[in-house]
Amino acid sequence: MREIKNQIDAYRKELEKATARIKDAESLQELHTLFLGRKKGYVTLLMNAMKFLPPEEKRDAGQIINLFKKDVQDVLDGRQKSIQKSRIISFAADLTLPGRSPYWGAPHPLRLFQNRIESIFQKMGFSIEEGPEIETDFYNFEALNFPPEHPARDDWDTLYLDKDDWLLRTHTSPVQIRVMEKRKPPIRIICPGKVFRKEAPDPTHSPMFYQVEGLIVDHGITFAHLKGTIDFFLRTFFHEKIKVRFRPSFFPFTEPSAEVDISCTVCNQKDDNCRVCGGSGWVEILGAGMVDPQVLKNVNIDPEKYSGFAFGMGIDRTGMFQYQIPDLRYFFDNDLRFIRKFSRQ
Repeated sequence: MREIKNQIDAYRKELEKATARIKDAESLQELHTLFLGRKKGYVTLLMNAMKFLPPEEKRDAGQIINLFKKDVQDVLDGRQKSIQKSRIISFAADLTLPGRSPYWGAPHPLRLFQNRIESIFQKMGFSIEEGPEIETDFYNFEALNFPPEHPARDDWDTLYLDKDDWLLRTHTSPVQIRVMEKRKPPIRIICPGKVFRKEAPDPTHSPMFYQVEGLIVDHGITFAHLKGTIDFFLRTFFHEKIKVRFRPSFFPFTEPSAEVDISCTVCNQKDDNCRVCGGSGWVEILGAGMVDPQVLKNVNIDPEKYSGFAFGMGIDRTGMFQYQIPDLRYFFDNDLRFIRKFSRQ
């Protein structure tokens, strides 16, 4: 019993000296481990020493050890409060520290691009329509005048869900068919949404991407209306000085058809090694054309009375050219450094 008392007295002196050396949280933790550690702490050693005392002395020894343990804990608690208070005082006094503002979430850049595209077309009188991402062969191909042997129907290009006719839509044109089935002209809509194709990822392609298509059906619609609408949109979305050109093309659901190119916004037609335009100085931005009369017949609209035009573009690619992003895959890499740039636009 006397040996335990003497040992406690020695530990108290050591505690007093060690407490004076505490300056931070690390030294405080070291002192806690030294005195209250579960394996080799001083209090634990004292408890183990009780095993060798006579039974009549164990009770008094336990009380003395517990009292010492409480004193140690009180000292540690007091020093911890003192360290925390000094931290608050030093922080409040140092007015030269830079401010820290939390990062607020923001829409993904693709959503921002889509909102901007929708805003421009809405100002031109277009309404926004949506449809299912899982489609049937009829809405995705047949009603749009795709012949049975068309390459787009092949398993290498389209993601089929079963052996019948269910598939992931390859464009948002099925939404146009669904609208024309239910609504009579005049029709003026855009159809934004997610589409799927079997494509290997590269700087300008992705197996899943976002697309927006537009449709106008009314009396007396001509190719001049199509050209004026597309030209106005591109110069509004990009800038007035951008170059726009129309090239003859072919699509099963439009006739005549055209592909629309813009001057490369990444190299400004000055880099023969540009990864985006391949050195040509031009980038294909969308496809368009006059709605084929057979498509109108498929939805019970008389092509003798009505005509229309349709167009489609990739939202990803359009935003890519707008902000001079060299690789489409940046949108899907989940790099916050890239995403946060657009929250400040």
